Amino acid sequence: MKKALCLIGAVAGDIIGSTHEYTPQKKLQFDLFSPASRFTDDTVLTIAVADAILNKRDYAETFRDYGRRYPDRGYGAKFQGWLHSVSGPYDSFGNGSAMRVSPVGWAFHSAKDVLAEAKRSAEVTHNHPEGIKGAQAVALAVFRARTGASKAEIRGEIIDKFGYKLNRTLAEIRQTYKWSETCQGSVPESIIAFLESDSYENAVRSAVAMGGDADTMAAIAGSIAEPYYGGVPAEIAHSVRKMLPAGLWTVIERFSKKYQHPLEYPRS
Repeated sequence: MKKALCLIGAVAGDIIGSTHEYTPQKKLQFDLFSPASRFTDDTVLTIAVADAILNKRDYAETFRDYGRRYPDRGYGAKFQGWLHSVSGPYDSFGNGSAMRVSPVGWAFHSAKDVLAEAKRSAEVTHNHPEGIKGAQAVALAVFRARTGASKAEIRGEIIDKFGYKLNRTLAEIRQTYKWSETCQGSVPESIIAFLESDSYENAVRSAVAMGGDADTMAAIAGSIAEPYYGGVPAEIAHSVRKMLPAGLWTVIERFSKKYQHPLEYPRS
């Protein structure tokens, strides 16, 4: 039975996708890492969610803390304004709520609790119903992937609960897909990248090759693929470790020590 760090799936997806966010990639074959690869706001806020859960901190306070500690990481304009204010949520349905939510799927032990906590993590900024829905769908998919659900079961439950159209194929999507930073325009497609994959790496490559918001879509697909496939390949995890500041890596280690579950479902 294998044990490894968790949350690497989302962080690696973010870093791998970072060089393709504004230069759309439509091919599966590309270098996973390059000198230009970097962690973005997806990583910072994913680890902020982990910290908030670990230390029972307020989500808004923690996001502001991390956002100010790690500036210039590609935060959206509305979030950037919120970060340096004392204002409340701003009715966003952007995919920021979904990109950061994966720690919830690891830390909670029932679908009911996962959905409730995903809502709490989202609504301090993304209190639009679609923003909350996107976060809940990703957190639930992570939870089901780590507790042994099949892809068919994950697909069916997400369709039933959220109405996302997950019966499309990647080939169909790529023909007409346009860049979107909304939950409704990127979360279903990211989940499909996972559902069609045959490995962690393939899930991330497929998300990037959609030609959209590559870092966020790869972070989402990677966050679900990690528990499903029993972890992230060692060489990818090693590359991630080299790119993260000690402060972020320490939270991953502490979160993993407390919430990691044996990765006993390496499946195809």
